[in-house]
Amino acid sequence: MTKYVALLRGINVGGKNLMKMDALRGAFEAAGLKNVRTFQQAGNVVFESRGNNPGSIANRLGNLCAQAFTADLRVVVFSVDELAQIVKRDPFKRVEPGDVMLCVVFLFDEPAQRPRLPIISTTDKLELIALKNRAAFVVARRKKTGWFGFPNNFVEKQLGVTATTRQWSTVKKLIDFAQ
Repeated sequence: MTKYVALLRGINVGGKNLMKMDALRGAFEAAGLKNVRTFQQAGNVVFESRGNNPGSIANRLGNLCAQAFTADLRVVVFSVDELAQIVKRDPFKRVEPGDVMLCVVFLFDEPAQRPRLPIISTTDKLELIALKNRAAFVVARRKKTGWFGFPNNFVEKQLGVTATTRQWSTVKKLIDFAQ
Protein backbone atom coordinates (compact mmCIF):
# COMPACT_ATOMS: atom_id res chain seq x y z
CA MET A 1 0.00 0.00 0.00
CA THR A 2 1.13 3.51 -0.80
CA LYS A 3 0.43 6.47 1.44
CA TYR A 4 -1.09 9.48 -0.31
CA VAL A 5 -2.30 12.98 0.45
CA ALA A 6 -5.42 14.31 -1.25
CA LEU A 7 -5.78 18.09 -1.41
CA LEU A 8 -9.29 19.27 -2.14
CA ARG A 9 -9.86 22.61 -3.81
CA GLY A 10 -12.13 25.18 -2.19
CA ILE A 11 -13.23 23.31 0.95
CA ASN A 12 -14.41 25.43 3.91
CA VAL A 13 -13.10 28.64 2.33
CA GLY A 14 -15.05 31.84 2.88
CA GLY A 15 -18.13 29.96 4.08
CA LYS A 16 -18.44 27.97 0.84
CA ASN A 17 -18.35 24.22 0.25
CA LEU A 18 -18.67 23.60 3.97
CA MET A 19 -17.73 20.07 4.74
CA LYS A 20 -17.26 18.24 8.02
CA MET A 21 -13.98 16.38 8.09
CA ASP A 22 -15.55 13.29 9.68
CA ALA A 23 -17.98 13.09 6.72
CA LEU A 24 -15.09 13.47 4.29
CA ARG A 25 -13.12 10.80 6.11
CA GLY A 26 -16.17 8.50 6.03
CA ALA A 27 -16.59 8.97 2.27
CA PHE A 28 -12.94 8.07 1.67
CA GLU A 29 -13.26 4.99 3.88
CA ALA A 30 -16.46 3.92 2.08
CA ALA A 31 -14.46 4.09 -1.17
CA GLY A 32 -12.14 1.40 0.23
CA LEU A 33 -9.22 3.59 1.21
CA LYS A 34 -7.35 2.63 4.36
CA ASN A 35 -6.03 4.52 7.39
CA VAL A 36 -7.87 7.69 6.36
CA ARG A 37 -7.09 10.80 8.41
CA THR A 38 -7.86 14.46 7.84
CA PHE A 39 -5.59 17.36 8.67
CA GLN A 40 -7.02 20.74 9.61
CA GLN A 41 -10.36 21.81 8.14
CA ALA A 42 -9.26 22.62 4.60
CA GLY A 43 -9.65 19.33 2.75
CA ASN A 44 -6.30 17.67 3.44
CA VAL A 45 -6.74 13.89 3.58
CA VAL A 46 -4.03 11.31 4.25
CA PHE A 47 -4.83 7.73 3.23
CA GLU A 48 -3.40 4.49 1.95
CA SER A 49 -4.30 2.83 -1.33
CA ARG A 50 -3.20 -0.09 -3.44
CA GLY A 51 -3.55 2.17 -6.48
CA ASN A 52 -0.32 3.45 -7.97
CA ASN A 53 -1.59 6.22 -10.26
CA PRO A 54 -2.21 9.47 -8.36
CA GLY A 55 -4.09 10.96 -11.34
CA SER A 56 -6.64 8.14 -11.52
CA ILE A 57 -7.01 8.16 -7.73
CA ALA A 58 -7.65 11.92 -7.87
CA ASN A 59 -10.33 11.47 -10.57
CA ARG A 60 -12.01 8.74 -8.56
CA LEU A 61 -11.99 10.89 -5.42
CA GLY A 62 -13.33 13.90 -7.31
CA ASN A 63 -16.27 11.81 -8.55
CA LEU A 64 -16.79 10.41 -5.06
CA CYS A 65 -16.92 13.91 -3.54
CA ALA A 66 -19.30 15.14 -6.24
CA GLN A 67 -21.70 12.31 -5.42
CA ALA A 68 -21.32 12.33 -1.64
CA PHE A 69 -21.36 16.08 -1.12
CA THR A 70 -23.15 17.40 -4.23
CA ALA A 71 -20.31 19.80 -4.84
CA ASP A 72 -18.12 20.20 -7.89
CA LEU A 73 -14.81 19.57 -6.22
CA ARG A 74 -11.40 19.01 -7.71
CA VAL A 75 -8.91 16.79 -5.94
CA VAL A 76 -5.17 16.62 -6.49
CA VAL A 77 -3.26 13.63 -5.12
CA PHE A 78 0.41 13.28 -4.30
CA SER A 79 2.19 10.40 -2.63
CA VAL A 80 3.58 11.29 0.78
CA ASP A 81 7.05 10.66 -0.66
CA GLU A 82 6.42 13.21 -3.45
CA LEU A 83 5.32 15.83 -0.91
CA ALA A 84 8.31 15.04 1.29
CA GLN A 85 10.61 15.68 -1.69
CA ILE A 86 8.90 19.03 -2.29
CA VAL A 87 9.55 20.02 1.33
CA LYS A 88 13.13 18.74 1.19
CA ARG A 89 13.92 20.88 -1.89
CA ASP A 90 12.62 24.01 -0.11
CA PRO A 91 12.72 26.61 -2.88
CA PHE A 92 11.95 29.26 -0.27
CA LYS A 93 15.30 28.94 1.54
CA ARG A 94 16.68 32.00 -0.30
CA VAL A 95 13.66 34.20 0.46
CA GLU A 96 14.46 36.98 2.88
CA PRO A 97 12.46 36.60 6.09
CA GLY A 98 10.00 39.33 6.91
CA ASP A 99 6.45 40.22 6.14
CA VAL A 100 5.88 37.50 3.54
CA MET A 101 3.52 34.58 3.10
CA LEU A 102 5.03 31.53 1.43
CA CYS A 103 2.61 29.36 -0.53
CA VAL A 104 2.66 26.18 -2.56
CA VAL A 105 0.11 26.08 -5.34
CA PHE A 106 -0.57 22.45 -6.26
CA LEU A 107 -1.46 22.01 -9.92
CA PHE A 108 -4.01 19.47 -11.14
CA ASP A 109 -2.14 19.19 -14.45
CA GLU A 110 1.24 20.21 -15.78
CA PRO A 111 1.10 23.56 -17.60
CA ALA A 112 0.99 23.30 -21.40
CA GLN A 113 4.12 25.44 -21.63
CA ARG A 114 6.96 25.91 -19.21
CA PRO A 115 6.94 29.59 -18.19
CA ARG A 116 9.96 31.79 -17.78
CA LEU A 117 10.43 32.48 -14.06
CA PRO A 118 10.02 34.48 -11.99
CA ILE A 119 6.51 35.66 -12.84
CA ILE A 120 5.60 38.77 -10.89
CA SER A 121 2.33 40.51 -10.17
CA THR A 122 3.08 44.05 -9.01
CA THR A 123 -0.63 44.65 -8.34
CA ASP A 124 -1.03 41.71 -5.95
CA LYS A 125 2.62 41.67 -4.83
CA LEU A 126 3.06 38.01 -5.77
CA GLU A 127 6.12 36.31 -7.19
CA LEU A 128 6.09 32.80 -8.66
CA ILE A 129 9.69 31.77 -8.01
CA ALA A 130 9.78 28.05 -8.83
CA LEU A 131 7.77 25.32 -10.54
CA LYS A 132 8.44 21.61 -10.20
CA ASN A 133 6.38 18.42 -10.23
CA ARG A 134 2.96 20.10 -10.33
CA ALA A 135 3.90 22.47 -7.51
CA ALA A 136 4.30 26.23 -7.96
CA PHE A 137 6.06 28.20 -5.24
CA VAL A 138 4.81 31.71 -4.61
CA VAL A 139 6.05 34.49 -2.33
CA ALA A 140 3.30 36.90 -1.33
CA ARG A 141 4.15 40.28 0.13
CA ARG A 142 1.70 42.46 2.03
CA LYS A 143 -0.18 44.97 -0.12
CA LYS A 144 -0.94 48.58 0.86
CA THR A 145 -4.36 47.40 2.06
CA GLY A 146 -2.64 45.25 4.67
CA TRP A 147 -3.78 42.04 3.00
CA PHE A 148 -1.78 39.50 1.02
CA GLY A 149 -2.66 38.76 -2.59
CA PHE A 150 -4.22 35.37 -3.27
CA PRO A 151 -1.74 33.22 -5.21
CA ASN A 152 -4.21 30.58 -6.41
CA ASN A 153 -6.00 32.81 -8.93
CA PHE A 154 -2.69 34.33 -10.05
CA VAL A 155 -1.10 30.93 -10.74
CA GLU A 156 -4.20 29.52 -12.44
CA LYS A 157 -4.30 32.52 -14.78
CA GLN A 158 -0.56 32.54 -15.51
CA LEU A 159 -0.21 28.79 -16.06
CA GLY A 160 -3.66 27.97 -17.45
CA VAL A 161 -4.32 25.10 -15.03
CA THR A 162 -6.63 24.52 -12.07
CA ALA A 163 -4.89 24.53 -8.70
CA THR A 164 -5.27 24.53 -4.93
CA THR A 165 -3.06 26.44 -2.52
CA ARG A 166 -1.58 25.70 0.90
CA GLN A 167 0.76 27.80 2.99
CA TRP A 168 4.30 26.45 3.19
CA SER A 169 4.07 26.00 6.96
CA THR A 170 0.90 23.91 6.48
CA VAL A 171 2.60 21.70 3.88
CA LYS A 172 5.47 21.01 6.29
CA LYS A 173 3.05 20.18 9.11
CA LEU A 174 1.03 17.99 6.76
CA ILE A 175 4.11 15.93 5.90
CA ASP A 176 4.90 15.45 9.60
CA PHE A 177 1.27 14.42 10.18
CA ALA A 178 1.29 11.99 7.23
CA GLN A 179 4.53 10.29 8.19
